[in-house]
Amino acid sequence: MTPNRRLFGTNGIRGLVNKELTVEMAASIGSAIGTFFKGGNLVVGYDARTSSPMLANAVISGLIATGCNVLFAGMAPTPTLQYTVKDYKADGGVIITASHNPPEYNGIKVLWSDGIEISREQEIEIENIFFDGKLSYAGWNSLGTIKPLSGIMDRYIEAVKRHVDTAKIASKSFHVVVDAANSVASLTIPRLLREMGCKVTTINANIDGTFPGRLPEPRPENLKELSLAVRALGADLGVAFDGDADRSIFVDEKGEIHWGDKTFALVAKHFLKENPGEKIVTPVSSSTLIKDVAEAYGGEIVWTKVGSVVVSHTMKALNAKLGGEENGGIFYGPHLAVRDGGMATALILNIMAKEGQPLSKMLEELPKYFIEKGKVECPERLKDMVLEKLIEKVKGSNLSTIDGVKAWFEDKSSILARPSGTEPLYRLYAEAKTAEKAKKLILEYETIIKGIIDSLKSS
Repeated sequence: MTPNRRLFGTNGIRGLVNKELTVEMAASIGSAIGTFFKGGNLVVGYDARTSSPMLANAVISGLIATGCNVLFAGMAPTPTLQYTVKDYKADGGVIITASHNPPEYNGIKVLWSDGIEISREQEIEIENIFFDGKLSYAGWNSLGTIKPLSGIMDRYIEAVKRHVDTAKIASKSFHVVVDAANSVASLTIPRLLREMGCKVTTINANIDGTFPGRLPEPRPENLKELSLAVRALGADLGVAFDGDADRSIFVDEKGEIHWGDKTFALVAKHFLKENPGEKIVTPVSSSTLIKDVAEAYGGEIVWTKVGSVVVSHTMKALNAKLGGEENGGIFYGPHLAVRDGGMATALILNIMAKEGQPLSKMLEELPKYFIEKGKVECPERLKDMVLEKLIEKVKGSNLSTIDGVKAWFEDKSSILARPSGTEPLYRLYAEAKTAEKAKKLILEYETIIKGIIDSLKSS
Protein backbone atom coordinates (compact mmCIF):
# COMPACT_ATOMS: atom_id res chain seq x y z
CA MET A 1 0.00 0.00 0.00
CA THR A 2 2.82 2.46 0.72
CA PRO A 3 5.62 2.44 -1.91
CA ASN A 4 4.21 5.36 -3.94
CA ARG A 5 3.33 7.45 -0.86
CA ARG A 6 -0.38 6.85 -1.33
CA LEU A 7 -2.71 5.72 1.42
CA PHE A 8 -6.05 6.88 0.03
CA GLY A 9 -7.73 5.28 -2.97
CA THR A 10 -10.96 6.22 -4.72
CA ASN A 11 -12.88 6.00 -1.45
CA GLY A 12 -10.75 6.13 1.67
CA ILE A 13 -7.93 3.79 2.73
CA ARG A 14 -8.46 0.07 2.00
CA GLY A 15 -6.40 -3.07 2.52
CA LEU A 16 -6.29 -6.72 3.54
CA VAL A 17 -6.53 -7.00 7.32
CA ASN A 18 -3.24 -7.77 9.12
CA LYS A 19 -1.41 -7.84 5.76
CA GLU A 20 -1.83 -4.47 4.09
CA LEU A 21 -3.73 -2.84 6.96
CA THR A 22 -2.24 -3.76 10.33
CA VAL A 23 -2.95 -2.58 13.88
CA GLU A 24 0.39 -0.73 13.99
CA MET A 25 -0.38 1.00 10.70
CA ALA A 26 -3.90 1.93 11.84
CA ALA A 27 -2.51 3.52 15.03
CA SER A 28 0.01 5.54 12.98
CA ILE A 29 -2.72 6.59 10.53
CA GLY A 30 -4.82 7.63 13.55
CA SER A 31 -1.94 9.81 14.76
CA ALA A 32 -1.51 11.30 11.26
CA ILE A 33 -5.23 12.12 11.17
CA GLY A 34 -5.03 13.62 14.68
CA THR A 35 -1.99 15.71 13.67
CA PHE A 36 -3.90 16.94 10.60
CA PHE A 37 -6.89 18.00 12.74
CA LYS A 38 -4.60 19.59 15.40
CA GLY A 39 -6.73 18.17 18.20
CA GLY A 40 -10.46 18.80 18.37
CA ASN A 41 -13.47 16.50 18.70
CA LEU A 42 -13.76 13.61 16.24
CA VAL A 43 -16.64 11.12 15.88
CA VAL A 44 -15.37 7.53 15.49
CA GLY A 45 -17.47 4.53 14.46
CA TYR A 46 -17.22 1.31 12.50
CA ASP A 47 -19.06 -1.27 10.38
CA ALA A 48 -19.83 -4.93 11.14
CA ARG A 49 -16.56 -6.50 9.93
CA THR A 50 -14.77 -8.86 12.34
CA SER A 51 -11.68 -6.62 12.27
CA SER A 52 -13.50 -3.30 12.77
CA PRO A 53 -13.41 -3.07 16.62
CA MET A 54 -9.68 -3.96 16.58
CA LEU A 55 -8.82 -1.32 13.99
CA ALA A 56 -11.13 1.27 15.58
CA ASN A 57 -9.31 0.84 18.90
CA ALA A 58 -5.95 1.29 17.14
CA VAL A 59 -7.08 4.45 15.36
CA ILE A 60 -8.57 5.82 18.59
CA SER A 61 -5.23 5.26 20.36
CA GLY A 62 -3.50 7.25 17.62
CA LEU A 63 -6.03 10.06 17.86
CA ILE A 64 -5.85 10.30 21.66
CA ALA A 65 -2.04 10.36 21.48
CA THR A 66 -2.23 13.55 19.42
CA GLY A 67 -4.67 15.26 21.78
CA CYS A 68 -7.93 14.59 19.92
CA ASN A 69 -11.11 13.95 21.88
CA VAL A 70 -13.02 10.95 20.55
CA LEU A 71 -16.83 10.93 20.42
CA PHE A 72 -17.22 7.16 20.24
CA ALA A 73 -20.28 6.05 18.27
CA GLY A 74 -19.53 2.32 18.10
CA MET A 75 -21.07 0.20 15.34
CA ALA A 76 -23.23 2.26 12.98
CA PRO A 77 -23.97 2.82 9.27
CA THR A 78 -21.65 5.24 7.46
CA PRO A 79 -24.48 7.73 6.67
CA THR A 80 -25.50 7.76 10.35
CA LEU A 81 -21.92 8.56 11.38
CA GLN A 82 -21.67 11.27 8.71
CA TYR A 83 -24.88 12.88 9.94
CA THR A 84 -23.63 12.59 13.55
CA VAL A 85 -20.47 14.62 12.76
CA LYS A 86 -22.64 17.46 11.44
CA ASP A 87 -25.32 17.03 14.13
CA TYR A 88 -22.83 17.21 17.01
CA LYS A 89 -20.83 20.01 15.36
CA ALA A 90 -17.70 17.88 15.64
CA ASP A 91 -14.45 18.90 13.94
CA GLY A 92 -14.48 15.73 11.84
CA GLY A 93 -14.78 11.98 11.99
CA VAL A 94 -13.17 8.63 11.23
CA ILE A 95 -15.08 5.55 10.04
CA ILE A 96 -13.61 2.05 10.00
CA THR A 97 -15.20 0.39 6.97
CA ALA A 98 -14.37 -1.29 3.68
CA SER A 99 -17.88 -0.63 2.36
CA HIS A 100 -18.64 -3.22 -0.36
CA ASN A 101 -15.31 -5.12 -0.24
CA PRO A 102 -15.16 -8.80 0.83
CA PRO A 103 -14.83 -9.60 4.57
CA GLU A 104 -11.04 -9.98 4.59
CA TYR A 105 -10.69 -6.24 3.78
CA ASN A 106 -11.12 -3.19 5.94
CA GLY A 107 -10.51 0.51 5.57
CA ILE A 108 -10.50 4.01 7.04
CA LYS A 109 -12.59 7.00 5.91
CA VAL A 110 -11.90 10.51 7.17
CA LEU A 111 -14.69 13.09 7.42
CA TRP A 112 -14.63 16.89 7.57
CA SER A 113 -16.80 18.90 9.98
CA ASP A 114 -19.77 18.88 7.55
CA GLY A 115 -19.86 15.05 7.54
CA ILE A 116 -18.52 14.86 3.97
CA GLU A 117 -15.30 12.93 3.32
CA ILE A 118 -12.23 15.14 3.20
CA SER A 119 -11.02 16.47 -0.16
CA ARG A 120 -8.26 14.92 -2.29
CA GLU A 121 -5.96 17.79 -1.23
CA GLN A 122 -6.60 17.07 2.45
CA GLU A 123 -5.94 13.35 1.84
CA ILE A 124 -2.50 14.30 0.49
CA GLU A 125 -1.84 16.38 3.62
CA ILE A 126 -2.52 13.32 5.82
CA GLU A 127 -0.37 11.12 3.57
CA ASN A 128 2.55 13.56 3.83
CA ILE A 129 2.26 13.65 7.63
CA PHE A 130 2.17 9.81 7.71
CA PHE A 131 5.04 9.11 5.31
CA ASP A 132 7.29 11.90 6.61
CA GLY A 133 6.68 10.79 10.20
CA LYS A 134 5.69 14.33 11.22
CA LEU A 135 3.33 13.16 13.94
CA SER A 136 2.50 15.72 16.61
CA TYR A 137 2.10 13.85 19.90
CA ALA A 138 0.53 15.49 22.95
CA GLY A 139 2.13 15.62 26.42
CA TRP A 140 1.00 13.20 29.12
CA ASN A 141 -1.19 15.91 30.62
CA SER A 142 -2.93 16.96 27.36
CA LEU A 143 -3.92 13.62 25.85
CA GLY A 144 -7.36 13.29 24.31
CA THR A 145 -10.40 11.72 25.97
CA ILE A 146 -13.15 9.26 24.93
CA LYS A 147 -16.82 10.09 25.33
CA PRO A 148 -19.40 7.48 24.27
CA LEU A 149 -22.29 8.77 22.16
CA SER A 150 -25.82 7.46 22.58
CA GLY A 151 -29.03 7.95 20.62
CA ILE A 152 -27.36 8.64 17.28
CA MET A 153 -29.58 6.15 15.41
CA ASP A 154 -32.71 7.92 16.76
CA ARG A 155 -31.44 11.34 15.67
CA TYR A 156 -30.46 10.08 12.21
CA ILE A 157 -33.84 8.37 11.62
CA GLU A 158 -35.71 11.53 12.65
CA ALA A 159 -33.53 13.59 10.31
CA VAL A 160 -34.31 11.35 7.30
CA LYS A 161 -38.06 11.39 8.07
CA ARG A 162 -38.09 15.21 7.99
CA HIS A 163 -37.45 15.18 4.22
CA VAL A 164 -40.42 13.01 3.18
CA ASP A 165 -44.19 12.87 3.70
CA THR A 166 -44.31 10.14 6.35
CA ALA A 167 -48.10 10.36 6.71
CA LYS A 168 -48.58 9.81 2.97
CA ILE A 169 -46.14 6.86 3.00
CA ALA A 170 -47.88 5.37 6.07
CA SER A 171 -51.28 5.65 4.37
CA LYS A 172 -50.10 3.20 1.67
CA SER A 173 -49.04 0.44 4.13
CA PHE A 174 -46.17 -0.62 1.88
CA HIS A 175 -44.59 -4.03 2.46
CA VAL A 176 -40.80 -3.72 2.06
CA VAL A 177 -38.25 -6.57 2.07
CA VAL A 178 -34.85 -5.41 3.37
CA ASP A 179 -31.62 -7.28 2.59
CA ALA A 180 -29.20 -5.79 5.11
CA ALA A 181 -26.09 -7.77 3.97
CA ASN A 182 -25.53 -9.05 7.55
CA SER A 183 -24.24 -5.58 8.34
CA VAL A 184 -25.04 -2.15 9.76
CA ALA A 185 -28.13 -1.42 7.61
CA SER A 186 -29.88 -3.69 10.16
CA LEU A 187 -29.36 -1.03 12.82
CA THR A 188 -31.40 1.72 11.13
CA ILE A 189 -33.33 0.68 8.01
CA PRO A 190 -35.99 -1.71 9.42
CA ARG A 191 -36.77 0.80 12.18
CA LEU A 192 -36.86 3.77 9.78
CA LEU A 193 -39.34 1.93 7.55
CA ARG A 194 -41.56 0.78 10.42
CA GLU A 195 -41.67 4.36 11.76
CA MET A 196 -42.91 5.43 8.31
CA GLY A 197 -45.77 2.92 8.56
CA CYS A 198 -44.30 0.15 6.39
CA LYS A 199 -44.54 -3.57 7.01
CA VAL A 200 -40.94 -4.86 7.01
CA THR A 201 -39.55 -8.32 6.28
CA THR A 202 -35.78 -8.71 6.67
CA ILE A 203 -33.26 -11.13 5.20
CA ASN A 204 -29.54 -11.27 6.05
CA ALA A 205 -30.36 -8.99 8.98
CA ASN A 206 -28.29 -10.66 11.71
CA ILE A 207 -24.99 -8.81 12.21
CA ASP A 208 -22.16 -11.09 11.09
CA GLY A 209 -18.83 -9.72 9.83
CA THR A 210 -18.14 -12.83 7.77
CA PHE A 211 -21.13 -11.88 5.53
CA PRO A 212 -22.61 -15.41 5.39
CA GLY A 213 -25.77 -14.39 3.47
CA ARG A 214 -24.10 -12.80 0.47
CA LEU A 215 -21.09 -10.68 -0.47
CA PRO A 216 -21.51 -7.09 0.75
CA GLU A 217 -21.68 -5.52 -2.72
CA PRO A 218 -25.34 -5.31 -3.78
CA ARG A 219 -24.83 -6.47 -7.37
CA PRO A 220 -27.76 -8.10 -9.24
CA GLU A 221 -26.07 -11.52 -9.18
CA ASN A 222 -25.94 -11.32 -5.34
CA LEU A 223 -29.61 -10.41 -4.94
CA LYS A 224 -31.51 -13.44 -6.25
CA GLU A 225 -32.71 -14.30 -2.71
CA LEU A 226 -34.15 -10.78 -2.30
CA SER A 227 -35.91 -10.98 -5.68
CA LEU A 228 -37.48 -14.34 -4.76
CA ALA A 229 -38.58 -13.03 -1.35
CA VAL A 230 -40.31 -9.97 -2.86
CA ARG A 231 -42.26 -12.14 -5.30
CA ALA A 232 -43.09 -14.88 -2.77
CA LEU A 233 -44.41 -12.38 -0.22
CA GLY A 234 -46.18 -10.14 -2.74
CA ALA A 235 -44.21 -7.19 -1.35
CA ASP A 236 -44.29 -3.69 -2.84
CA LEU A 237 -40.53 -3.15 -2.78
CA GLY A 238 -37.21 -4.83 -2.04
CA VAL A 239 -34.03 -2.96 -1.11
CA ALA A 240 -30.48 -4.27 -0.65
CA PHE A 241 -27.59 -2.46 1.00
CA ASP A 242 -23.82 -2.66 0.88
CA GLY A 243 -21.55 -3.26 3.88
CA ASP A 244 -21.81 0.25 5.32
CA ALA A 245 -25.36 1.12 4.15
CA ASP A 246 -24.51 4.12 2.00
CA ARG A 247 -25.63 2.40 -1.23
CA SER A 248 -29.01 0.85 -2.01
CA ILE A 249 -30.23 -1.26 -4.93
CA PHE A 250 -33.97 -1.65 -5.44
CA VAL A 251 -36.17 -4.55 -6.53
CA ASP A 252 -39.65 -3.79 -7.89
CA GLU A 253 -42.85 -5.64 -6.94
CA LYS A 254 -42.34 -8.08 -9.84
CA GLY A 255 -38.95 -9.14 -8.43
CA GLU A 256 -36.93 -7.32 -11.10
CA ILE A 257 -33.58 -5.98 -9.83
CA HIS A 258 -32.75 -2.46 -11.05
CA TRP A 259 -29.22 -1.05 -11.24
CA GLY A 260 -28.71 2.36 -9.61
CA ASP A 261 -29.03 4.48 -12.76
CA LYS A 262 -32.74 3.75 -13.09
CA THR A 263 -33.77 4.55 -9.55
CA PHE A 264 -31.52 7.64 -9.50
CA ALA A 265 -33.19 8.80 -12.74
CA LEU A 266 -36.60 8.36 -11.09
CA VAL A 267 -35.51 10.40 -8.05
CA ALA A 268 -34.02 13.07 -10.37
CA LYS A 269 -37.25 13.26 -12.41
CA HIS A 270 -39.44 13.90 -9.37
CA PHE A 271 -36.89 16.23 -7.78
CA LEU A 272 -36.75 18.37 -10.95
CA LYS A 273 -40.55 18.44 -11.23
CA GLU A 274 -40.57 20.22 -7.88
CA ASN A 275 -37.24 22.07 -8.30
CA PRO A 276 -36.88 23.06 -11.98
CA GLY A 277 -33.51 24.46 -13.04
CA GLU A 278 -31.53 22.66 -10.32
CA LYS A 279 -28.18 20.97 -10.97
CA ILE A 280 -27.86 17.16 -10.99
CA VAL A 281 -24.31 15.96 -10.23
CA THR A 282 -23.19 12.54 -11.50
CA PRO A 283 -20.01 10.79 -12.74
CA VAL A 284 -19.36 10.31 -16.47
CA SER A 285 -19.89 6.56 -15.92
CA SER A 286 -23.62 7.20 -15.35
CA SER A 287 -26.23 6.35 -17.96
CA THR A 288 -27.36 8.78 -20.67
CA LEU A 289 -30.74 8.17 -19.04
CA ILE A 290 -29.76 10.74 -16.37
CA LYS A 291 -28.91 13.28 -19.08
CA ASP A 292 -32.25 12.61 -20.82
CA VAL A 293 -34.21 13.11 -17.60
CA ALA A 294 -32.31 16.29 -16.68
CA GLU A 295 -32.97 17.78 -20.13
CA ALA A 296 -36.63 16.71 -20.18
CA TYR A 297 -37.41 18.25 -16.78
CA GLY A 298 -35.41 21.47 -17.02
CA GLY A 299 -32.40 20.47 -14.96
CA GLU A 300 -28.69 21.04 -15.57
CA ILE A 301 -26.42 17.99 -15.53
CA VAL A 302 -22.90 18.33 -14.12
CA TRP A 303 -20.53 15.47 -15.03
CA THR A 304 -17.69 14.55 -12.66
CA LYS A 305 -14.86 12.05 -12.40
CA VAL A 306 -15.81 8.64 -10.99
CA GLY A 307 -15.82 8.54 -7.17
CA SER A 308 -18.32 9.48 -4.46
CA VAL A 309 -15.85 11.94 -2.87
CA VAL A 310 -15.78 13.91 -6.15
CA VAL A 311 -19.59 13.94 -6.38
CA SER A 312 -19.92 15.18 -2.77
CA HIS A 313 -17.34 17.95 -3.20
CA THR A 314 -18.81 19.06 -6.54
CA MET A 315 -22.24 19.29 -4.91
CA LYS A 316 -20.72 21.28 -2.04
CA ALA A 317 -18.92 23.69 -4.40
CA LEU A 318 -22.02 24.28 -6.56
CA ASN A 319 -24.56 24.11 -3.72
CA ALA A 320 -26.29 21.38 -5.73
CA LYS A 321 -29.06 19.46 -3.98
CA LEU A 322 -28.97 16.10 -5.80
CA GLY A 323 -26.26 13.70 -6.94
CA GLY A 324 -26.09 10.03 -7.83
CA GLU A 325 -24.01 7.13 -9.11
CA GLU A 326 -24.84 4.07 -11.20
CA ASN A 327 -23.81 1.76 -8.32
CA GLY A 328 -26.78 2.74 -6.13
CA GLY A 329 -25.41 5.85 -4.44
CA ILE A 330 -27.89 8.73 -4.06
CA PHE A 331 -26.75 12.05 -2.52
CA TYR A 332 -29.61 14.21 -1.21
CA GLY A 333 -28.18 17.63 -0.37
CA PRO A 334 -31.04 18.96 1.81
CA HIS A 335 -30.16 16.11 4.22
CA LEU A 336 -26.41 15.73 3.54
CA ALA A 337 -24.41 15.68 0.29
CA VAL A 338 -23.24 12.07 0.77
CA ARG A 339 -24.39 8.63 -0.38
CA ASP A 340 -27.12 7.48 1.96
CA GLY A 341 -29.03 4.23 1.45
CA GLY A 342 -31.61 5.08 4.12
CA MET A 343 -32.36 8.50 2.63
CA ALA A 344 -32.56 6.95 -0.86
CA THR A 345 -35.10 4.35 0.37
CA ALA A 346 -37.24 7.06 1.96
CA LEU A 347 -37.17 9.10 -1.28
CA ILE A 348 -38.26 6.09 -3.40
CA LEU A 349 -41.13 5.31 -1.00
CA ASN A 350 -42.12 8.99 -1.03
CA ILE A 351 -42.37 8.92 -4.85
CA MET A 352 -44.35 5.64 -4.80
CA ALA A 353 -46.77 7.12 -2.24
CA LYS A 354 -47.25 10.43 -4.08
CA GLU A 355 -47.69 8.87 -7.52
CA GLY A 356 -49.81 5.95 -6.33
CA GLN A 357 -48.05 3.70 -8.83
CA PRO A 358 -45.89 0.59 -8.43
CA LEU A 359 -42.14 1.00 -8.93
CA SER A 360 -42.10 -1.19 -12.07
CA LYS A 361 -44.59 1.08 -13.90
CA MET A 362 -42.69 4.28 -13.05
CA LEU A 363 -39.37 2.79 -14.18
CA GLU A 364 -40.92 1.49 -17.42
CA GLU A 365 -41.84 5.07 -18.33
CA LEU A 366 -38.18 6.17 -18.33
CA PRO A 367 -36.09 6.13 -21.56
CA LYS A 368 -34.58 2.66 -22.17
CA TYR A 369 -30.92 1.89 -22.81
CA PHE A 370 -28.87 -1.28 -23.18
CA ILE A 371 -25.52 -1.33 -21.39
CA GLU A 372 -22.43 -3.42 -22.18
CA LYS A 373 -19.06 -3.40 -20.43
CA GLY A 374 -15.59 -4.40 -21.57
CA LYS A 375 -11.93 -4.11 -20.59
CA VAL A 376 -8.51 -4.08 -22.24
CA GLU A 377 -5.25 -4.89 -20.44
CA CYS A 378 -2.91 -1.90 -20.47
CA PRO A 379 0.45 -1.42 -18.73
CA GLU A 380 0.41 1.41 -16.17
CA ARG A 381 3.22 3.28 -17.97
CA LEU A 382 1.17 3.51 -21.17
CA LYS A 383 -2.16 4.64 -19.69
CA ASP A 384 -1.66 8.39 -20.22
CA MET A 385 -0.27 8.01 -23.74
CA VAL A 386 -3.12 5.68 -24.71
CA LEU A 387 -5.61 8.29 -23.52
CA GLU A 388 -3.98 11.04 -25.61
CA LYS A 389 -4.12 8.89 -28.78
CA LEU A 390 -7.68 7.75 -28.01
CA ILE A 391 -8.98 11.32 -27.65
CA GLU A 392 -7.60 12.06 -31.13
CA LYS A 393 -9.47 9.09 -32.61
CA VAL A 394 -12.90 9.54 -30.96
CA LYS A 395 -15.32 11.55 -33.09
CA GLY A 396 -18.60 11.94 -31.24
CA SER A 397 -21.22 14.67 -31.39
CA ASN A 398 -20.33 15.51 -27.78
CA LEU A 399 -17.10 14.67 -25.94
CA SER A 400 -16.03 14.73 -22.29
CA THR A 401 -12.47 14.17 -21.07
CA ILE A 402 -13.21 14.67 -17.35
CA ASP A 403 -12.31 11.04 -16.57
CA GLY A 404 -10.91 9.09 -19.53
CA VAL A 405 -12.91 9.95 -22.62
CA LYS A 406 -16.68 9.71 -23.14
CA ALA A 407 -18.41 10.25 -26.47
CA TRP A 408 -22.14 10.68 -27.08
CA PHE A 409 -23.37 10.03 -30.61
CA GLU A 410 -26.33 11.33 -32.63
CA ASP A 411 -28.24 8.04 -32.28
CA LYS A 412 -28.21 8.40 -28.43
CA SER A 413 -25.48 5.75 -28.05
CA SER A 414 -22.33 6.51 -26.02
CA ILE A 415 -18.98 4.99 -25.08
CA LEU A 416 -16.78 5.68 -22.04
CA ALA A 417 -13.17 4.47 -21.96
CA ARG A 418 -11.24 5.20 -18.77
CA PRO A 419 -8.03 3.86 -17.22
CA SER A 420 -8.72 1.85 -14.06
CA GLY A 421 -7.49 3.49 -10.87
CA THR A 422 -6.67 0.13 -9.28
CA GLU A 423 -5.71 -2.31 -12.09
CA PRO A 424 -3.50 -2.29 -15.24
CA LEU A 425 -6.41 -2.00 -17.68
CA TYR A 426 -8.87 0.25 -19.47
CA ARG A 427 -12.56 -0.09 -18.61
CA LEU A 428 -15.22 0.38 -21.28
CA TYR A 429 -18.89 1.26 -20.78
CA ALA A 430 -21.14 1.35 -23.86
CA GLU A 431 -24.77 2.31 -24.02
CA ALA A 432 -27.27 2.28 -26.87
CA LYS A 433 -30.92 1.92 -27.80
CA THR A 434 -30.23 -1.68 -28.87
CA ALA A 435 -28.08 -4.40 -27.29
CA GLU A 436 -26.44 -5.04 -30.68
CA LYS A 437 -25.23 -1.43 -30.98
CA ALA A 438 -23.85 -1.44 -27.42
CA LYS A 439 -21.92 -4.68 -28.09
CA LYS A 440 -20.65 -3.27 -31.39
CA LEU A 441 -19.30 -0.17 -29.65
CA ILE A 442 -17.44 -2.29 -27.08
CA LEU A 443 -15.82 -4.43 -29.81
CA GLU A 444 -14.95 -1.37 -31.88
CA TYR A 445 -13.26 0.48 -29.03
CA GLU A 446 -11.52 -2.61 -27.65
CA THR A 447 -9.96 -2.97 -31.10
CA ILE A 448 -8.98 0.72 -31.23
CA ILE A 449 -7.37 0.65 -27.75
CA LYS A 450 -5.52 -2.62 -28.46
CA GLY A 451 -4.22 -1.08 -31.68
CA ILE A 452 -2.97 2.02 -29.84
CA ILE A 453 -1.26 -0.11 -27.15
CA ASP A 454 0.44 -2.29 -29.81
CA SER A 455 1.69 0.75 -31.72
CA LEU A 456 3.08 2.34 -28.53
CA LYS A 457 4.81 -0.91 -27.49
CA SER A 458 6.52 -1.23 -30.89
CA SER A 459 7.55 2.44 -31.18
